[in-house]
Amino acid sequence: MLKILNVVGARPQIIKAAAISREIKNHFGDKIKEVILHTGQHYDDLMSQVFFDEMGIPPVDFNLNVGSSSHAVQTAQIMQGAEQILLNEKPDFVFVYGDTNSTLAVSIAAAKLHFRVVHIEAGLRSFNKSMPEEINRIVCDHVSSILFTPTWKGLENLKREGFSAETKSPFSMNNPGVFHCGDIMYDNSLYYSELASGKTTILQDLSLKGGDFILLTVHRDMNTDNPARLKEISEAMLEIAGKMKCKVLFPLHPRTRKNIESEIHRETYKKLQNSDKIILHRPLSFFEMIEAEKACKLVITDSGGVQKEAFFFRKPSIILRKETEWVEIVECGAAHLTGTSQGEIIKAAEHFLSSPDLNFPSIFGNGRAAHFICNKLLENT
Repeated sequence: MLKILNVVGARPQIIKAAAISREIKNHFGDKIKEVILHTGQHYDDLMSQVFFDEMGIPPVDFNLNVGSSSHAVQTAQIMQGAEQILLNEKPDFVFVYGDTNSTLAVSIAAAKLHFRVVHIEAGLRSFNKSMPEEINRIVCDHVSSILFTPTWKGLENLKREGFSAETKSPFSMNNPGVFHCGDIMYDNSLYYSELASGKTTILQDLSLKGGDFILLTVHRDMNTDNPARLKEISEAMLEIAGKMKCKVLFPLHPRTRKNIESEIHRETYKKLQNSDKIILHRPLSFFEMIEAEKACKLVITDSGGVQKEAFFFRKPSIILRKETEWVEIVECGAAHLTGTSQGEIIKAAEHFLSSPDLNFPSIFGNGRAAHFICNKLLENT
């Protein structure tokens, strides 16, 4: 039986891993054994355990409990903890997702011990190496033995960096296999969207109706830890809410809450609290997030995952960054890159709130990416 070490650490990875866990349980249980390693990068229950509970992910086998710290310290602690687990478990493949410190650390630890790394969401590039996520995803790709890319753009990026989609098994770091598979988050969105309505009353609890509110998420440290940027985002939302008479649901990531409640943002924070249009909320669970994304009129976010989920549910998005790894959704007109400029955010919001006819082409596969991944591994073991 094939043994995989399925590595998660942050909210997006937990959700992505759920698609693999579900596929193994439903179709490959007699062929693949899954061992789950949680690094503890997201340690808040509202950013971690709630997703395991809601999505039916098997219990964690190992938890490193690294918590929050600097990039170097966190990465080092994960590498140190993962090394012994790898040596004890001896998996056939190590599954990592996306671009977090957990992905980087376990990939390096596994590669140096000659375990085969499988990178899901390979090939994505923002072409901005000042973002730690860009460094993480590039390094991970180049120590992986099998790379699964969700988009054709991702495949093109890998080819430009010297990868070939024509290599043959057996795959290794020196002979990596590259496959276009579609997006496992699309798998999840299709699967869970019908379940979400019966699992949460978030919209009723907040007196929100479909199409009458904007969903805002901010979590990247380049925005949360920069006082000027966080203030511009907040002031833009206050102006949009007032001018366009539209409510704004703002679930606060723990880091965002800590920074926006600090002394430096006291005046802005009071404005947000006192506005009858701004709803400051705890982080949303997975099902709550799906319901909010399905019902909102517009998504404003700096999250790679959330901008893509908005697209899945045919909602426009404003991306609070200067670049995105999901370039396809910008190219088709379903998203605008604004950075944190107050004027640009307001301009983009006015555009989307007055432009109901948008194009949402089929970019992310057929909703069976997890099946493709499991099947391809068994074919090339």
